[in-house]
Order: sequence, then structure tokens, then C-alpha cells
Amino acid sequence: MALEQLVQRLNAVFQCTEEIMHQDIIPLCAADIEDQLKKQFAYLSGGRGEDGCPVITFPDYPAFSDIPEKEFQNVLTYLTSIPSLQDAGIGFILVIDRRQDKWTSVKASILRIAASFPGNLQLVLVLRPTGFIHRTLSDLAFKFNRDEFKMKVPIIMLGSVTELHGYIDKTQLTEDLGGTLDYCHNRWLSHRTAIESFALMVKQTAQMLQSFGTDLAETELPNDVQSTSFLLAAHSEKKDKMKEDLRLALKQGRDILESNRKPVTENPDCKLNQDQLDNQTTVERLLAQLDETEIAFDEFWAKHQQKLEQCVQLRKFEQTFREVKAALSLVSERLSAFTDVGNSCSHVEHILKDFANFEEKSRESLEEARVLASQGNQLVQNNHYAVDSILPKCNELHHLCDAFATETEKRRGRLNKSLELHSLLEKSMRWCDEGIYLLASQPVDKCQSQDGAESALQEIEKFLDTGGDNKIKELNKVYQLYEPILNQDLMEHVQKVFQKQESMEEMFQKRQVSLKKLAAKQMRPVQPVAPRPEVFVKSPCVSPGLRRGSNYVSNTEDNMLRRMNYRRLKSEMNEIRQSRGGSVMDDEENLAVLRSHVINELIETERAYVEELLCVLEGYAAEMENPLMMHLISPGLLNKKDILFGNMEEIYHFHNRIFLKELENYIEYPELVGRCFLERMEDFQIYEKYCQNKPRSESLWRQFSDSAFFQECQRKLDHKLSLDSYLLKPVQRITKYQLLLKEMLKYSKNCEGAEDLQEALTSILGILKAVNDSMHQIAITGYDGNLNELGKLLMQGSFSVWTDHKKGHSKVKDLARFKPMQRHLFLHEKAVLFCKKREENGEGYEKAPSYSYKHSLNMTAVGITENAKGDSKKFEIWYNAREEVYIIQAPTPEIKATWVNEIRKVLTSQLQACREASQHRTLEQTHSLPIPASTCTSPSRNQGRTVKLEERKTDPTSPEGCVTSVAPKYPEKGKGWAKTSHSLDVSEENDGWSSAEDPLNSSDAEEEEGEGGGEMKLNPGKYTVVTDYEKRGSEDLAVKSGDLVQLIREGEDRLWYVKNLSTGKEGLVPANNLLMLIGNSKSAQSLSSSESGTGCSTLSSSSSYNESCNAGSTSF
Repeated sequence: MALEQLVQRLNAVFQCTEEIMHQDIIPLCAADIEDQLKKQFAYLSGGRGEDGCPVITFPDYPAFSDIPEKEFQNVLTYLTSIPSLQDAGIGFILVIDRRQDKWTSVKASILRIAASFPGNLQLVLVLRPTGFIHRTLSDLAFKFNRDEFKMKVPIIMLGSVTELHGYIDKTQLTEDLGGTLDYCHNRWLSHRTAIESFALMVKQTAQMLQSFGTDLAETELPNDVQSTSFLLAAHSEKKDKMKEDLRLALKQGRDILESNRKPVTENPDCKLNQDQLDNQTTVERLLAQLDETEIAFDEFWAKHQQKLEQCVQLRKFEQTFREVKAALSLVSERLSAFTDVGNSCSHVEHILKDFANFEEKSRESLEEARVLASQGNQLVQNNHYAVDSILPKCNELHHLCDAFATETEKRRGRLNKSLELHSLLEKSMRWCDEGIYLLASQPVDKCQSQDGAESALQEIEKFLDTGGDNKIKELNKVYQLYEPILNQDLMEHVQKVFQKQESMEEMFQKRQVSLKKLAAKQMRPVQPVAPRPEVFVKSPCVSPGLRRGSNYVSNTEDNMLRRMNYRRLKSEMNEIRQSRGGSVMDDEENLAVLRSHVINELIETERAYVEELLCVLEGYAAEMENPLMMHLISPGLLNKKDILFGNMEEIYHFHNRIFLKELENYIEYPELVGRCFLERMEDFQIYEKYCQNKPRSESLWRQFSDSAFFQECQRKLDHKLSLDSYLLKPVQRITKYQLLLKEMLKYSKNCEGAEDLQEALTSILGILKAVNDSMHQIAITGYDGNLNELGKLLMQGSFSVWTDHKKGHSKVKDLARFKPMQRHLFLHEKAVLFCKKREENGEGYEKAPSYSYKHSLNMTAVGITENAKGDSKKFEIWYNAREEVYIIQAPTPEIKATWVNEIRKVLTSQLQACREASQHRTLEQTHSLPIPASTCTSPSRNQGRTVKLEERKTDPTSPEGCVTSVAPKYPEKGKGWAKTSHSLDVSEENDGWSSAEDPLNSSDAEEEEGEGGGEMKLNPGKYTVVTDYEKRGSEDLAVKSGDLVQLIREGEDRLWYVKNLSTGKEGLVPANNLLMLIGNSKSAQSLSSSESGTGCSTLSSSSSYNESCNAGSTSF
């Protein structure tokens, strides 16, 4: 509508402009015929006749006859178009000055003018030639030839200027005609050109505005805020340019008007002629049209600008609407995830806290939605053009906010109900536990007297009176009251609590019955006497702790006395229970309560731990990427989140998504919680990565602990402790598990999951050791290779080291022998590293030592000697057949034994791997070659079995476990025992023994075959335990790997009766758990592959594995 109005008003300006300039009749401009007008063969001086007729003067122009007809016609046409239509309608007065011309020229001029004049003529005044002859001739010729001029107006021949003044006032004539009219042709031409140029500018400006308005109106409005804003800016820029053109046009018009008025301004007595007045009127009318144009355009632009601005508002509203709706959808989705009603008070409180945090965070989205709806309503009130689009969106926002608020209240109500129910259940549980402890803590000896029994009864009755507010009264009412939140698990939990409550009340009733009997019975003093043997015979299940018995008055008294040795009792299942089984059951129920407390502590602390991790990740880590907090972050902290927090997020996700939920599954079966740890033991490796990063994190924290960013985060979280305390939580948590597992194991010795708990505890301790070792390993400096290629780090520790090498300068060797070096050893699966420990200055983790790498030994060429130079703390590690010998002194004999055992395990596993590879090659050869007739056909003792090293039944380092070409010759009893080196390249058809090359006598071979070829031979001497063995029977002996035992006799089922030389204890152990030591002499305590000139070696508890394994020989 605005565009149509603009076009109509601008079209009116076009028409009015053309009318003003008469261009609708004669479309000629001074600029078009400027050169022709400059010739001045005719001009419009501005003079008027008596009746206002315009005067056109034809001055004396010698070349009048030479003017081209086209130019003559253009000039006359233009001059007659200048006066107003009213003045031109009266007619023109022509003044033809031919005073200096000839009659012939006068005649020709009059005839040409008469033929070409385009306007109405009122009078033609001719100033005839002044010469006598030409004047006379002109009078006569004009008189006789009047009809030739064909003019409809009179032609008056004037002889002088004075006569001319009789027709036209001299004030209307120019000076050359004897008048006083001020006329300058150049000035007139300049004014006419300026006026017509201004008129043209007015017309063009109106056209441009019309075209611009059309373009604006036809432009399609964009669908996004940015494009709409760009469009508004572009249109505003074009509008400003249009307005600038209008301003210039107005300035030009006012300048022309001022120039036209200049004579009057300079001389108030001066009067403008009619043409000047007409020019002034023309300019004023053009200025009025220009003002009208500007007003029309401004009105159009105001509407267009309003539409564009409303479009920008609409696009912003729509964009914000989409964002707010997406945010509301997200919070609604998160709200819908709050379906869990919890499984305990603390769990529900944790969920409520999360819910409160969620409400706090979602409040911002709701507020944005309400503000946006308010803005939309304001747009509607402001008559926005898109009301039909805005109003439904506002209604939708109100609906979403109301629905979210309603659902939030519903969820909060469910959680409050759940908290109320769990509080009731936990109060009932605590009440039951307190009742159980009350029963267990009542002194049994005092209850035997009447006063004591009555006092116990009063305690029980007083306790039962407290059950009004603590116990579940009616189960059906509970179901009815909490029906909206009851799921299957919660119903089962309610039933279990109610059953426990009933069981406890039943126990109290039974205790009351017993105590009432005791209180009512006249008891005589109990006289302690020596127990008679037959008393214990008659009671077959009496506990050994009750050997100080006495004569009891009744079976009830006997039962109470038997329970005196237990500190806490959980239940009394039978008033007259006399057997030991009753006491064991009571004690087991007490242990169950303790296990319940341990699992509750484990789960509660786990939830708190998860919550603390989340708090750190959201309150600190996430804030490091918050643009609103960037100004508080020091430049040195930028992009350092991974260093500061390590893999805390990975730890959080593991505990929150997996471990905590799995722990909660064991709340009813706490003794089985070890399985949970074992199933997730590999996941706990993530703590090693966190601990390895801790020094870098600690260093970074100390640099920026005073940062305003950390202080602001701590203030927002309302934490009393700073961030470094929370960064230590994962380290503290991983060490807490082993304490809780020890506590659980303490109360679960006879339970089904005891073995799993023990294994879980061992594994956790192993992880702690691995974490500790890795912290030392990452401090190694100067090692060129990749430490990961050396295999798993098994041990690390500091030792005094002497060297005793065959090669090297003698002085160096002597100095090395007597002066020990302090070295930190790192035992890997493939190498042992020698490093020098260097203490560092600093605080916290920066104070931790570093280790400068010195050298390493490949385990494939290492051998050990357990006892060196008679010192129980020393052992030898030698290399390449004792070319390099390192005497190692441990801080304690126990540490030495641990290291020797671990090194032996490494060498044993390497030898086992080599032997299995050799057996595999030999078996392949056996399938392709005929079997010799003299070969023993006894099967390999390891054939058909694949077991772990710690589970294998035969020791791979035993003589029968090695492939050999030279068998040992046994000396007489009591002499030293020696074995020669063994070769790996012989056939294993007889488990590695070759009958053709075996120097054993036939009786020895037959004896071995008689034993089945798969059993260890009973050989006198000492043995080393290579695998831990737990005591399973009364005659079994529990031994640890590395223990030294003396063989006493052979038992049944491959069990040998041995004596532990460390503890002096005797018992049965599996023969396959033992590794024989060859004799008892000192020479038998070392191992070498090349010390003997004949190639023989001595085998002891030390072990060696050479790189020449695949070449066919090894020493062990």
C-alpha cells in the first residue's frame, strides 16, 4: 500500500514538473540548443506590451538569412515556450530591428518569420532601414506588396525608436531599442540552463525514488537474522544516498532562486521583469515539488524501515524461539531421566541434590522462555505485521513452561516421597540393629540373677517403647501410601525390612520369655567346679572355649553360658539351643551386621567420591572453557586442563556409570563384593595414568594456586578446601579400597566369597604397587630406548652394588670391589636397569627423586647366585657367563629373598617358553621321521595340559622338565649333588631323555619308567618352593614361593613330607611345587654356563637363561 501511494505521488510530481517547464508540449531545453541561442538572432528580453503580451526581439543580425531553418525553428519554438500559457495565449509582440539592413533583407526576414513563427502573434513592429533610399523603397514596397506577408496581425513599419516607444513602453525595451530594461543575454541563458537543469534533477530524483521504492517493496525478506540485518543496513545506506541527492537538489534550487533575487537584494529599488518573476515562480514550484517528493519518500521509507526492523525482530524472535525451545526440550529430556527413586536415604538425598542443581540450571532456560514470550506479546501489542506467526509461538512457550513446572513438581514430590519412605526404612533398620546390639550386649552372667534378669527385661521393654516412631506398623498402609513410587526392587526392600523387623521383634519376645523365666525362677548361687569329662562327652558340639564349665541348673542357663565368649550376638533363634551350632549361627549373624556396615560405608563413600569428582569437573574443569570466565584465567593456564586434571573425567565416568552401580548390586550380599572388584580390576589401571600425571598437575597448581579463576570457582562451589585437596581424592580413594577389603575379609573368613575377597585385596595391593613403581619409572632419565619395550615393571628398589668383572683395568676392578655404589634397580620382564638416584629440591611431587640411567642387563643373558660371600642380604647377578658380576646388597634379607624369587620367576618363565618352543619343533620333526626302536615311549608330563605358571603342577626348572643330553650321575648318599648342562636339541619322545646318550644305568632308567615318566623322582636334598601353597588339610604345610625346605619322606598322591628350614614347621606339600637344590655344598649355590672346562655347570636355586637357547644349549 505504501509503494502505491509513493508511485502515485511521484507520478504527480513528474506531470507537474513537465507542466511547469512546458515539456509536455515542447520538449526542448536550453542545454539542447545552447549554441543556437548564443547567436542571439532572436531573444526574449522579458518585456511586455500594454496587455502583458511577451515581446520577442529580432535584433539586427547580418547573417539572418544564413541561419539554418532547423536552428531558426528551434529557437522560435523554445522562445515561445518560455512564457506562461496564459501570457502566450494573448499573443506575442515581435520587434524586428532592421535599421541597418536593406529592404530586400527586411522583406525576406518578415516573410521567414511569418512562415516559421509557432505561436500566436498580436503585433509585429518593424524598424525599417534608416537609409533614405532603402526607407523610401521599403515604404513603397510594403504598401504595394502587403498581401505577400500573409500575416494575420498588423505589421507596422516604424521609422525610429521613438515611434516604437509609442507602442511599447521604453521600460519594457532593452537599451539598444532606446529602453531602460536591463537585459544580458548570457545571464538569461545561464539562468534558463540552471532552471531547466534543476527541473531535470527534480524529475530524475523523483524517478530514482520511485525506482528505489519499487526495489525495496519487491525485495523478498530473508529468513535469518543476519541476512535481514544486512538487508536493513543496505537499504538504509541506499536511503541515505537518496536523501543526499535530495539535499543537493534542494540546495541547487535555492541557489538558483537566490541568484534570481540577487538584483533586488542588492538594490531594493530594482524591480524584476516579468520573465525573471516567471523564473522565480518556476523555481519555487519546482522546489515545492521536490519537497513533496521528499515527504512522500520519507513516509514510504518510514513504513519500509519499520517493516524491515519488525522483520529483524521477527527473525530474532524466531531464532531465539528455536534456541529456547531446544533448551526446554533438553531440560525436559533431562527431567524425564529422573526416574530413579533411589535405594537409600543418602542415595535419594544425592538425587535430590542433583535435582536441585538441575532445577537451578534449568531455571535460566525457563526464564529465557518467559522473557521471550513477554517480548512476543510486546511485538503483538506494537502491531507487528506477523502477529499470526508470533502469537502461537508465545502460547507454545507458556505451555512448555507450565508443563515443565508441573512435571518438576511431580518429580520432586516423588523424590520427597521416596526420601520419606527410605527414612522410615532406615529408621526401622537402625532400630533393628540397635535391638540386635542390645541383645548382644546384655551381660549374660548378670542375667542369671533375678535382679539382672528383671533389669534386662526393663531394658528390652524400654527399647520396644521406642519403636512407635521407628518401625513399620502396617505393611499394607505403607504400600497404599507410597504406591506411586513403589517399584519391584523397592517393594522387595520394604518386605525385607519388614521381615527383619518381625524377626527382631520375635527375638525380643523369645528373650523376654527366657528372662521372665529366669526372673521368676529361684536361682541358687552357681558354684564353679572342675568340669567332668563326661559332661563334654554328653555335649558333642561344645565349643573349645567353654572348657571352664560348671554345673548348670537348667538347659537355658547352659545355653546362655555358652554364648558368653562372643562379644556381640545378633539373634536368638531358639530359646533352648544348646549345641555349638546355635552359637555359631548367632555369631555369624553378628558378622553379617558388621559386613553390612562395611558395604554401606563402601557404597556411601563411593557415592560421595563420585559426587566430589563431578563437582570438580563441573565447577573447575568445565569453567576453564566458559567464555564468561576466560578473563579470570591466567595466560599460563590456557589449554592446560588436561595437565591439571589428568584423566579425572575418565575415572569419574568409570565410577559413576559402572563401578558404583555394580557395588550397589552387592548391598544384600556384601561378602561377595570381591567379585565386583575382580571383574573391574583392569579398569582400575586408569589410576596409574592419573598418578603418573600428578607431579605435572601439582607443579601447575603451585604456579597458579592464587589465580582469581580458582578463587572464583571455589567461591561458587562454596568449598572450604581449595582445588588441590580435591585433585588428591583419586589417590586417596584407590588406597581406601584395600582397607575396606581387609575389613570385609576380616568378617567373611568362612563365607562363600572369602577367596574372591582375598584375591581382590591382593590385586588392589598389586595395583598400588604398580602405581608406586610406575611413579618411580617415569622419573628415569637418560634412557635412550622405550621403557615399554622392556615389558612389565616387576620390582624396583635401592641397593648397594659391587662389581667384579673379568674385563677391565685391574685398579678399576679393585676399586669397584671394595667401594659399593648406591644404585636403584628396576626389574622388568626383559631387562634389569641400574640407575643412580638423585634427590631433587622442591615441594610436594617436585621433591620426588629422579633416576639417572647407567646401564642395563638383558634378562636372556642373566644368571643369579642366591648367597654371596656369606652375607644373608647379598646375592649376585652375573652376565654373559660371569664376564660381568654384580654383587647386590639388599637393605634386609626379606627384600633380598623377594628379589631373588622374582628374578627366578622371570628366568623360569623364559626357560619354560624356550623349552615349549623346542618341544614344538621336536614334535613336528617326530611326525615326519620314524621313531627309533630304542626310544622310550613314555608321554611328556606336560602333554595335554595348558596351565598358568602359578598353577602348573610340575616345575619347569626341575631336571625332568629340561631337555638334556647328559644325565646326572648320583653320588653316594650324603655326598654333594651335581648335574651337567642340558641340551635342547634332542628328541623328547621320552620327555627329553635320550636312552642312547643317557649315561644312567639301566636300573635308573627302569625306575624312572616305572614311575610313569610324568612324576618327580624322590631325590634326597633340599628344595626351593617355586609356587605358593595354601594349607588345605590338617597335615598340609603352607609355604611361600622362595621358601627353603628339606625333604623328609614321600607321601601319597604326589605329596612330599618336608620341613620348612625357615620356620621349622613340617607338613605335606605337592612335589610339583618344589625345585631341587643340587646338594648342600657352597659350590652348589651358583649357576654358570661356562665355568667348567668340560662344559658342565652347577645348578642351584639360582637360574640363568642364555641367548643361545635356540642354538641348542642353555644353562639353568
